[in-house]
Amino acid sequence: MPHDPYKALYIHIPFCVKRCGYCDFCTSAVARDAPEMDDYVEDLVMQIRRKSKEGELGALKTVYIGGGTPSHLGLSRLSSLLYALALSMHLTPEVECTMEANPESLTERMVHDIWAMGVNRLSLGVQSFDDDVLAILGRAHTAQEAIDAVKMAKGRFENVSVDLMAGIPGQSAESFIRSVETAIELGVKHVSVYPLAIEPGTPFDRAIMRGQMEEPDEDVEADMMEAAGRILQSAGFHRYEVANYALPGFESRHNSAYWSGVPYLGLGRSATTMTQNRERRMRVCDGQVVDDLNPAQMRAEDLMLAMRMAQGVSCGQLQEAAELLPQVPQVFQQLQELGLVACEEGRFRPTERGWLCGNELYGRILDLAP
Repeated sequence: MPHDPYKALYIHIPFCVKRCGYCDFCTSAVARDAPEMDDYVEDLVMQIRRKSKEGELGALKTVYIGGGTPSHLGLSRLSSLLYALALSMHLTPEVECTMEANPESLTERMVHDIWAMGVNRLSLGVQSFDDDVLAILGRAHTAQEAIDAVKMAKGRFENVSVDLMAGIPGQSAESFIRSVETAIELGVKHVSVYPLAIEPGTPFDRAIMRGQMEEPDEDVEADMMEAAGRILQSAGFHRYEVANYALPGFESRHNSAYWSGVPYLGLGRSATTMTQNRERRMRVCDGQVVDDLNPAQMRAEDLMLAMRMAQGVSCGQLQEAAELLPQVPQVFQQLQELGLVACEEGRFRPTERGWLCGNELYGRILDLAP
């Protein structure tokens, strides 16, 4: 049975100038003149052209070039990639085209040229505007370079996002709050705020095991996330997803696609593709099937993903889901009693407690269709 058309495209760039201590992504630190980056981009261009000929790119609404550090490729390689995209799909202004960049590799010419070639949203990996915290994380840029990068990006891009991280060992509440305030003062339109997660096998994980670093305190992370919400919302941002805040009209359409069950195509090393039709949803990464869901599991996953979003799910959607998952009304009643969701104006929405206790909220919903 044919699959529904892809609406989102993710392109993975697995290269950085250096690897951060907390990172477990598929990336490697390579020099700017490394031949492997040329080979990788050439292969991506071939994949893009092939998918275009197969008719897989015609319905795309969003493109996201992530990593790694796409800006580490340099302007020449980025130009080759963006030119191939422009020839292979309808890369019109209506298509949200995001590129990630890090402050140390962003240049004024790059900002102007990628904008001219169709990128219309820039996401900057800042993490903190505090030099001491950046040093703990092992970032390759300074706080001033991050500030300069945001200003540079805003010289051409209206839609600029920054990533910030909370709960870093050695990071004070004052430092984190000041970083959030700096992002607002710089005029960005979107802020992603993530609590530090210690992933197995990373340098941070090994440092904690050796007693050289304190494990992140979940209560401190929760306090920081709540503080970020208060500050951002008072500045006109709204929290549309568990970790994402935007000024009205600047929500990430690409990320929202992941949370609303939209089929997406992944190109590049470790990129995941999700195909689906009415009977089946599959995720494939590097040629291996990592998810294979039946209709009941699909519906449970859709409910779980929707509860990452501030809009939640309507009572009508729950009634539809109950046709495949009879326990839905009972489970959502229990979630309401636990204070993880609230029912308002005909919709079930996650509460602040629900977001902070996400593992319990999402796990109970997924358990509807084991």
